[in-house]
Amino acid sequence: MAEKPPVVLTIAGFDPSSGAGITADIKTIAAHGCYGVACITALTVQSSVGVSRVEAISPALVTATLEELAADVSISAVHIGMLGTANVVRAVAEFLSRGSGKSKLPNIVLDPILKSSSGADLLDASGTRILIEKLIPLADVITPNVDEAATLTGLKVRDLDEMRAAIAKLHRMGSPAAVITGGHLEKAIDLLSFTTKNGLEQEVFKAERQRSSSTHGTGCAFATAIACHLALDRGLAEATLLAKTYVTAAIAAGHPLGRGTSPVNHLYRMNEQRRSVGSGSES
Repeated sequence: MAEKPPVVLTIAGFDPSSGAGITADIKTIAAHGCYGVACITALTVQSSVGVSRVEAISPALVTATLEELAADVSISAVHIGMLGTANVVRAVAEFLSRGSGKSKLPNIVLDPILKSSSGADLLDASGTRILIEKLIPLADVITPNVDEAATLTGLKVRDLDEMRAAIAKLHRMGSPAAVITGGHLEKAIDLLSFTTKNGLEQEVFKAERQRSSSTHGTGCAFATAIACHLALDRGLAEATLLAKTYVTAAIAAGHPLGRGTSPVNHLYRMNEQRRSVGSGSES
């Protein structure tokens, strides 16, 4: 009998172009050998060009979906992406506070999506406030980009020193671990900071900037990949490094799709496997 894969729950919006959101998360989860289950928080009208409309799912439906999934399968990690409204943020926070049965769901990764890459608002001010008050303390790790970190903390985040100041404030806001991603900075760096029994530990991850237009969905893929590696019992530092490596390769393997920003290639490893099989010689 095949070994049962760990189950990763993703709670996020639906992107019909599949570059980001639920369908992209499921691809990322599958690429990491895990099994994905999903709760949709919002429907969007969007393409590679951008987001033109958002329709929120009712909080009651979100709660019912989450409770049904948690009662049916053993969840090894949770990824939280776009939530859309304050009421949905509250519903997700209340569900996570209750946990599954008597225990808290493990390995909660919060990607605090506030705006789309095209600039559309994906969470209003009241939703952001509830996310700060209720969800950040419940998450095991949060993965804001520099703009999201600036919004959450009220600080400017433009270089490594300012990233350190922002991440210190995120810790004071109740986050035990955070990764601020700096892919939009002049020098592409990510800063991981987490608390251990020996105190605070930090690691800086540097990478060459990718000269590619296939960058739609990088944040979703990064946060979901971290959740997968945590579900596979890897430590946070290793999970972050492996997730960054995955996203870098997915960008490099991307191909033009649509009239705007193309998606990363979440399943690039399948192409590598096909090439490997195809290059074998017959005996």
